Amino acid sequence: MNEKVGTLAGAVWTALNENGAMVSKDLKKAAGLKSDKDLYLAMGWLLREDKINVAEDAKNLTLCLK
Repeated sequence: MNEKVGTLAGAVWTALNENGAMVSKDLKKAAGLKSDKDLYLAMGWLLREDKINVAEDAKNLTLCLK
């Protein structure tokens, strides 16, 4: 499972690095993730590693690299 989550986190990091800040829906598509669960696993990994910032508004999560 660690390897899978690491791969997902790498895809999310790459998408953010190439595109800048993104809302979660667009990020999921840009990173080629299949489910919200995959996005949340990757977010958790990157948050734990202190690699991303997450902002929440009424409808969306916006993620960006630190």
